[in-house]
Amino acid sequence: MKDFDYYLNKIGEIGFVDEIVHSIAYVSGIPSARPSEVVIFEGGEVGTILSLSPESAEVLLLSRQVTKVGNKVARTGDLFQVAIGSGLLGRVVDPLAKPIDSAIPVKDVHLEPIDTQPHGIIGREPVKKPLETGVTLVDLVVPLGKGQRELIIGDRKTGKTEFLLQTIYSQATKGTICIYALIGQKQVDIKKRQEFLEDKKIMDKCIIVASSSSDPSGLIYLTPYTSMTIAEHFRDQGLDVLLILDDMTTHARYYREISLLARRFPGRDSYPGDIFYIHARLIERAGNYKRGSITCLPAAESVLGDLSGYVQTNLMAMTDGHVFFDIELYNQGKRPAVNPELSVTRVGHQAQTPLQRDLSRELMSFLVNYQRMQQFMHFGAEAGETVKSVLRLGAKVDEFFSQRQDEVIAINVNILILAGLWGGIWKEIEGIELKREMEQIVLTYQTDPAYKAQVDQLISSSPSFTELVQFLRQNDEIIVSKIRR
Repeated sequence: MKDFDYYLNKIGEIGFVDEIVHSIAYVSGIPSARPSEVVIFEGGEVGTILSLSPESAEVLLLSRQVTKVGNKVARTGDLFQVAIGSGLLGRVVDPLAKPIDSAIPVKDVHLEPIDTQPHGIIGREPVKKPLETGVTLVDLVVPLGKGQRELIIGDRKTGKTEFLLQTIYSQATKGTICIYALIGQKQVDIKKRQEFLEDKKIMDKCIIVASSSSDPSGLIYLTPYTSMTIAEHFRDQGLDVLLILDDMTTHARYYREISLLARRFPGRDSYPGDIFYIHARLIERAGNYKRGSITCLPAAESVLGDLSGYVQTNLMAMTDGHVFFDIELYNQGKRPAVNPELSVTRVGHQAQTPLQRDLSRELMSFLVNYQRMQQFMHFGAEAGETVKSVLRLGAKVDEFFSQRQDEVIAINVNILILAGLWGGIWKEIEGIELKREMEQIVLTYQTDPAYKAQVDQLISSSPSFTELVQFLRQNDEIIVSKIRR
C-alpha cells in the first residue's frame, strides 16, 4: 500500500476516529465510504469497513499497532485485497500475505480480493478422484475424494492435528499443493507445524497462513479467507489443492467477539445470526472444478464428545461428512482415535474403485458386528466358536488400524494386509508379533519397487475384495515370502 498522504490527496476525504472499542473504530468524515473498503490511518495502521451508519463508519482494525481517538483516516477506494501467487510456496505468511518466517519479501505475486462469490453449478464436477490421507482407518472406512469438504471434529488433544499433518504429508509427496491455515493459534504451535513440514522436506509444496492469539481479532477473522483465496489461485492453474482450516470454532469465537463489540444482536450461545452464512459462504468456495480442485478439511472442537454444539452442527450441515475423533477411544489407547460408526463420508465412496467400495462395505459390516459381540461379552455370556472367531479377528483388525502418528501408509498395501487377515494368513499369530509382520510388509512395499509394482498390479486387477481374499489364500507367498524368509 501507499502511505496516508497519497490516499488523502487521491480521494480528498479525511475522517477522524471518534471512538475505539477494542478491535473496532468508529470513524466520521468519510461519507462516500463503502462496505469492505480499506482505510488507512495517519500512523500507517489499516482497517476495513464493516458497516455504515448516517453518522459514522464502523472499521475493523487489522494492524498490530494501536491507533488513537482523534487520528486522521483516509479512504483508499479499494476493496480488501492481498498479494497471492506462486511466490508464497514454502513460506509462512500472515492473513495480509506478509511473510513472518523471514525478512525476505515474497515475489511473483499479484493482488486478489479475499471475499468472492462462490462458483455455481457451472464449472463444477462431481468428486471422482480419491484423496489418500495415509491413515489406514480413514482411507478404508471413511474415504475422502478430491474436492470434498470434510469436517474434522473431536475434543482437544485427541489427535486431530496429527491426522491433518499426516494428510498434508501424504498429499504433498504426491504433488498436491497444501495450504495450512492456523487460526488464532499459539506462536509455539505455529513454529511446530512449520518445523514438521521442513523436517519432512515438503515445505516447497506447502503454504502456512498463520494468525496468533496475540493478533488483532480482525486479523484472525481474515485468516481462512486469505487461505481460500490462495487455494483458488492454484486451482485456477489446474492444480489440486488441500486446504486445512484449523480451526473453525476458534474463528467463530473471534467473529462472535467482533459482532458483540459492534453491538450486533446476539443469537444462540451469543453467536451472531449470520455465523452460518459466514462459514457456508467460505466453505462453499471449495469443491471439484473442471480445471482443478480444492479439498477443504475444516477442523472443529467438541466438548466432552458432544456433537450437538451450535457451531459444530452448522459445520456438519455445510460439509460432505465428518471424521469424529472420540475422546473415549483416545483414553482407551487407540491411535488414531477415529470412531468409524459416528464418522460420515457422503461423497468419498463414489471416488473409490469397485474393489475399495466392496472392502469398505465388508469392513464396516464386520466392525458393527464386532462391537455387538464385545458388548455381548460384557454380560459374562459364554462365547461359542463363531463369537470367538469374530473377537479374534476383531482384535487383529484393531492391531491393523493402530498406527503411529508420524506414519503414512499407502492404501494398496493396506488392502493387501486386510485381505491377508481375512484369508487367515495370520491365523495363529497375534499381538506384537502380528504387528511386526504387518510393519515388515509395509516396509517392503515402501522400499522394494518390484514388490510395490507386484502389489499394485494385484490390487488393480482384482474385481472384488472376495476374489482378492480367495487369491491370497491360494497364493499366500506374496505375503509370507516377505515376512518369514
